[in-house]
Amino acid sequence: MDLILSAILIFVAFVLIFLGVFIIDIIRAKKHNQKYRFKPMLASFLFLLPAIVLAFFFVVLPIIYSLAYSFTDYNLLKPEQISFNGFDNFVKIFKDIASGGMLSHAIQNTLLFVVLVVPLQIGLALGLALFCNVKVKGNFFFKVCFFTPVVISLTITSYLWLEILSPSETGLLNSFLGLFGVAPQDFINNPKMTIIWIVIISAWQGCGYQMLIFLSALSGIRKDLYEAARLDGCNAWQRFLHVTLPGLRPTLLYITITVFIGACRIMVQPMLMVGYQENSVTLSYLMYYEGYSKHYVGYSAAIALIMTIVIGTITLLQRKFLGGKNNG
Repeated sequence: MDLILSAILIFVAFVLIFLGVFIIDIIRAKKHNQKYRFKPMLASFLFLLPAIVLAFFFVVLPIIYSLAYSFTDYNLLKPEQISFNGFDNFVKIFKDIASGGMLSHAIQNTLLFVVLVVPLQIGLALGLALFCNVKVKGNFFFKVCFFTPVVISLTITSYLWLEILSPSETGLLNSFLGLFGVAPQDFINNPKMTIIWIVIISAWQGCGYQMLIFLSALSGIRKDLYEAARLDGCNAWQRFLHVTLPGLRPTLLYITITVFIGACRIMVQPMLMVGYQENSVTLSYLMYYEGYSKHYVGYSAAIALIMTIVIGTITLLQRKFLGGKNNG
């Protein structure tokens, strides 16, 4: 009941802010002696209202609750016993990191995954885009093939790769290696290779989406620039370096940021393929496990808050240093 009441109060505050923006708009128009067209503006705000309501309940409200829970000892099984505990959750986080606990492993695995998958996935996407950008017969077939993994559920993809990497003799990869006399290998459960395989699977599954974005950007690069580069004696690599890459710069920035954020949220593949282990746990997986399996929502929310701050800071730095003068 308290949860519903607080949600209603927050929604009322949100609506008041919305009305405040509307009133400020009217005052500003009168201040500049402009005729304020009330009905068209009201209609515009009403058209925006459904999207704003959905955004409030599914984006704004969860963020507010998550922020509030991070300073409490909220337990999912004992919601009525919630109490404010200040910075205890954050102290616990830093103690866990210092002692080399599961959170420390989650940070290491997530960091390794991000460092490996971001350049690999972007490189694959760009390579496939350059390949598909050549106008030859049957090109559409390759585009469909490269994009197909994107539309397959992560759950199905994970189980598909579990069959491929199965440690038994009937596993697809082990069956192939068996033709050359190689004994069955346990690929996915090898502590040194778990994250590597998850990187490969994730890059394969996601690069088709970025490929389409790169293809759209490649079609927007002026053809006369390539002709001028050829007349100047530039080879294919020089044309790519001095014409293609500068033309793709805004798109490359967008893809780098989105792939980075997505990589930081990796959870489904390690959860379904390996489970909750030191060599596979990631930050998102740890938050899920702490919040829903161990029911420590407050601690999980505190991890989410720190993770959001770190990801946001790195994203702003990426925008500043990769975006050029316009984003400085």
